[in-house]
Amino acid sequence: MIIEGGCYCGAVRYRAEGEPIFRLQCHCRECQYISGGGPNFVMGMPAAGFAYTKGEPRDFTRSDLASPVTRQFCATCGTHLLTRSPRQPDAVLLKVGTFDDPLVFGKPALAIFGIDKPPFHHVADGLPLHERRPSSYA
Repeated sequence: MIIEGGCYCGAVRYRAEGEPIFRLQCHCRECQYISGGGPNFVMGMPAAGFAYTKGEPRDFTRSDLASPVTRQFCATCGTHLLTRSPRQPDAVLLKVGTFDDPLVFGKPALAIFGIDKPPFHHVADGLPLHERRPSSYA
């Protein structure tokens, strides 16, 4: 599979190649900040098949956490493009809203961080909702 995408203003573009590692929706409080209040839809793709093809993102890593993720975003328009996690060094966690064709996402296989989910977040019928991150997800 090849996924191409980028930010809202077009200053940063990327290409991801390989088979998806996972598809999920996350309701954690951090994702609520990043998404503007809703759940975050994420596709994990192999880091080895990922490259920026235009522009360079800015990084943000919290300094107050023991094992923080790094979020990459466009410095011009602020679009959050992806997350890199020390728990999953071989993956990039792409934000589905940045795909040129978001329909390639299909649907999430699971929802995580139900403990933080406000009542106005929707979880589709039949979609497993985990209180936190399942151990199989790392």
